[in-house]
Amino acid sequence: MKGNEAIAEAAIRYGVDGYFGYPITPQSEVMETLMAMRPWETTGMVVLQAESEVASINMLYGGAGSGKRVMTSSSSPGISLMQEGISYIAGAELPCVIVNVVRGGPGLGTIQPSQSDYFQAVKGGGHGDYKLIVLAPSSVQEMADFVGLAFDLAFKYRNPAMILSDGVIGQMMEKVELDEYRPRWTDEEIIEKNPWAATGKKPVRGQNIMTSLHIQAVDQENVNRRLQAKYKEMQEKEVRYETFMCDDAEYLIVAFGSAARISKKSVELAREKGIKVGLLRPITLFPFPYKEIGSYADQIKGILVPEMNAGQMIEDVKLAVNGKVDVEHYGRMGGMIFSPDEVENALEELIIGG
Repeated sequence: MKGNEAIAEAAIRYGVDGYFGYPITPQSEVMETLMAMRPWETTGMVVLQAESEVASINMLYGGAGSGKRVMTSSSSPGISLMQEGISYIAGAELPCVIVNVVRGGPGLGTIQPSQSDYFQAVKGGGHGDYKLIVLAPSSVQEMADFVGLAFDLAFKYRNPAMILSDGVIGQMMEKVELDEYRPRWTDEEIIEKNPWAATGKKPVRGQNIMTSLHIQAVDQENVNRRLQAKYKEMQEKEVRYETFMCDDAEYLIVAFGSAARISKKSVELAREKGIKVGLLRPITLFPFPYKEIGSYADQIKGILVPEMNAGQMIEDVKLAVNGKVDVEHYGRMGGMIFSPDEVENALEELIIGG
């Protein structure tokens, strides 16, 4: 199935309560698949096309505030429209899942794949000091797997989580192993698992108020201190990454998502030429594997960061190695996709030859 279809299948099987979205290429199959499967007849899951992306993210705010598992999906311009709502949700400390199948920009751009939303996803695209949990799949299987993982992390930390994909992974087709169906939480389970949620005032507790508004500066600072402590805990406990042929590597490629998928073949091409290169793929873009990348700084001679953008993740890679080794970027923009040969040639020219 397509990556977008895998998102929809996984959402139903995980026991998601509600999906609120709006169609935009190249992710429209998420909602189309959900509509075709009609989960409201089998699991009770709500699937609603909102009137806009602004409406859909605020529906997530309400659903998340009641302790429900809710999600949306969109592509770059649509995610931009959601930024105010995402900031509100992060400020109110509510769990939800947002899927971004990235297309080329800026502006309306193209419907072709890109990775140019990295800054927006990882640095906080809306206002204020907040972070999203960001997962970057590089296969259709991970599109399915990361739905459950994103919800688990979102509820663990009461924080919105984003699956940052792109048009390559969203539109490509692969075999997928799907999880078994799990039941949606009952109202009683929601109250038990999420004592913070707005589930109707009960005699056993006081009011639960969902808000990101704190008029007094000292109150807002206390909220921010709590958020920063939470993000620090994520950085300590939730970093995920994958390595490929890194044990004896003299050079390193660091790439995420579809760029990492392409770069894996580049590593094999370079190895055939006797160049000892390895690949490190960040799976969590936040929390980012700073320590893990930095641990290779004394082993390698240089790092290449291939991205389908003008150079965004490279800034975090440079922070990770703290100037100990040369770090260079190779990128294509506007929806263009590089080949394994291009990445391997860039490694030779920019890192080895440079």
